[in-house]
Amino acid sequence: MNNLKVAVSLSALMILFFCGCDTNNIIDSNVAMPSRNWSYANKISAVVEVKDPAKLFNIYLKLRHTANYRYANLFVLLHIDGAREKKQTKRYEYRLALQDGQWIGSGSGNLFTYTLPLLTNYKFPKAGKYRFEVEQNMRDNPLREVSDAGIKISQQGE
Repeated sequence: MNNLKVAVSLSALMILFFCGCDTNNIIDSNVAMPSRNWSYANKISAVVEVKDPAKLFNIYLKLRHTANYRYANLFVLLHIDGAREKKQTKRYEYRLALQDGQWIGSGSGNLFTYTLPLLTNYKFPKAGKYRFEVEQNMRDNPLREVSDAGIKISQQGE
């Protein structure tokens, strides 16, 4: 019985070690888009509580689209609100395909996946709760062939 417990424990440790899990992730969320249509109203949001504003954080947009996505780029708006700070909005453009139309994201069947930087080495102004909200900012509403989107927030290692 003890050998079984040891074997299970070692297996679990090996899986954690080899999977490349990022233990610094605070939030890693995905939201499926209804019928693969990302509308303006379907905003992706996450709330993070910052206890030590001296630490650095990375905030990413996660995106998956099908091969039928019509554009080579994506525009999004990032809204940051919280800790009694003035709400901020930033606009980003991401290139999703090369000049020849080849997708830059990693592919799995008909889906292409991206982890796109929103804020890197970001230092929060003060401790408190912050809300991040991402909305698509393309001309099409809804934006077709987007499977899902999400927010990933990680704290940089010590």
